[in-house]
Amino acid sequence: MTSQLWGVNVLGLRESDRTLSAAKLFFTFGLGGGLIFPWYAGASIVLFAGPPRIATNMLEMIDRFKPTILYNAPTGYAATMAVPDFTTKYDLSSLRLCVSAGESLPAPIWYAWKEKTGVDIIDGIGSTENFHIFISNRPGDIRPGSSGKPFAGYELKIVDADGHEVPQGEIGNLLVKGETAALFYLHQYERSQRTFQGEWLFTGDKYYVDEDGFYWHAGRSDDMLKVGGIWVSPVEVESTLISHPAVLECAVIGKEDQASLVKPRAFVVLNESYTASDELAKELIQYCREKMAEYKRPRWIMFVKELPKTATGKIQRFKLREM
Repeated sequence: MTSQLWGVNVLGLRESDRTLSAAKLFFTFGLGGGLIFPWYAGASIVLFAGPPRIATNMLEMIDRFKPTILYNAPTGYAATMAVPDFTTKYDLSSLRLCVSAGESLPAPIWYAWKEKTGVDIIDGIGSTENFHIFISNRPGDIRPGSSGKPFAGYELKIVDADGHEVPQGEIGNLLVKGETAALFYLHQYERSQRTFQGEWLFTGDKYYVDEDGFYWHAGRSDDMLKVGGIWVSPVEVESTLISHPAVLECAVIGKEDQASLVKPRAFVVLNESYTASDELAKELIQYCREKMAEYKRPRWIMFVKELPKTATGKIQRFKLREM
C-alpha cells in the first residue's frame, strides 16, 4: 500500500527510474526507497555496499550508474556540497529528483542544492512504525524547510499534552492514522501503550501547520527547549545557523546557565575555508540574533570536527548532551 500511496502517487516512481539510496536496506528509509518502492513500480535499483557517509562514494556511484532518484539524509546533501567542484568533477545529469528523510531538511540546504545541481529535493517525514512516509512535499508543490502536506491514505492531528487539538500555527504533538501502521512493539508493553493510541500513532515529533496546510517540524518531543517559559525549536535555530556560509553542519541542544535556566547551545562543524575562533563564535551568535527572536539565539557555540550520527545520518543529540 505505501508503495502506491507515496512511491507512485506522490514521488511519481515509474518503470524507467533507477534508484540509489544512501541508507542501507536494514533501515526503513533504505528498504522503502532502495527496494520495495522501485520493485513495486518496476524500476531498477542501484545497491551500494560501501560507506555512504563519505560523500565522494555517493558521487562516484551517481557518475557511474546514472540513477534518476537519489535518497539521502540532510547531512548527506550538506557533505556532498562540501566537496569542491562536485558538479563538474562528477556527472549528476541523470538525476531527475532527490529525496530527503531522517531529519528535517533545512531550507538553506534545499536552496543551495537546487542552485548547484538544478534538482529538487523532496522532503517528508515517515517512521519505522508507520512504514513509511506520511507527510511529504511533492514535485511541483514544495515549500523548502517544511515537511510538506499529508496525502491520501493518512489522517493527521496535532494535539497538546492533554490530547486536545491545537489551533493552526501552534506547536503540538503529531499523531498519524493510516493502514500501514504497526500494531505494537514486540515484548515492549509500556512503550506500545505510549505509542499506539487506538487508531492513532504517537510519532514523538513536534509540529505546527501554516495557513497553507504545510507541516513544519519543530523537533522531537524530548529535544524541544523551553527558554524563558517559551518553547524554542532547535530545528529553527539550526536552520538559521546553517544559512551562514561558515557552517557546514550544526546541532542545537539545551544547556543550563549559571542560574540553572535552559538556553540553546550549538555544536557547529565549519566549512573547510573557516577556522574556529572566539570571534567567529560571537559572529554566529550575532547572526542568529539578527535573524530570529533574541531569546532563541544560541548562548554558546562549540566547534567540533564532526557530529555524532547514526548509520542513516541522523544526529545523535543524546551524545551531545552527554558531552
